[in-house]
Amino acid sequence: MRSRLIEIYHRLYAAYGPQHWWPGETPFEVIIGAILTQQVSWTSVERAITALKQERLMSPDAIARAPQEHIAAFIRPTIYYNEKAKKLKAVVEFLQTRYGGDLTALFALPTARLRAELLAVHGIGEETADSIVLYAAGKPSFVVDAYTRRILTRLELITGNEPYRRIQKLFMDNLPPDVELYNEYHALLVRHGKERCLKRTPRCDACPLHGLCPFPRQYRR
Repeated sequence: MRSRLIEIYHRLYAAYGPQHWWPGETPFEVIIGAILTQQVSWTSVERAITALKQERLMSPDAIARAPQEHIAAFIRPTIYYNEKAKKLKAVVEFLQTRYGGDLTALFALPTARLRAELLAVHGIGEETADSIVLYAAGKPSFVVDAYTRRILTRLELITGNEPYRRIQKLFMDNLPPDVELYNEYHALLVRHGKERCLKRTPRCDACPLHGLCPFPRQYRR
């Protein structure tokens, strides 16, 4: 399994190159993006983040002071904006109440405890928590998303019905706990899922994973 996962990584890297992900200017912006990107494309998140910046709402203090409906008005491109505004208020309240608004203090926690603390916040599930741990805190916690599940299912490394933590364990048990590797691997899986391993009509011709993936044979039937 280790050699298979490493080969997949090297093939994707050779095909797409470094992804420079996550596209956030600060750790706090990464947290905001991780919440806003739930169930929506990154293009919509970028529009919402730009609006928040223009309104000077890209800080814990600013979000804490702003009415929830005011925040929601500027993140409308992300859909479910009322609920997401509530989530942004919740994560800021958590940060200020428990850590005095200091991200450095939060990120100083051991990885497992940091993850557990984040999961206790309203609106933060496993994928969002791991995105914050990996991309904002710079700690090794592999992010599993719908693209990861789809690609691994087509590679027949999983059935597709496994719980999140089991899929994450597959990576973390077989790869070194390296932040840069986890960062790049997840970003490459996202790129591959968006450009080639599409949900409805995968583009299997000239796929960088050709020969590793049995899906093209099944797809042609």
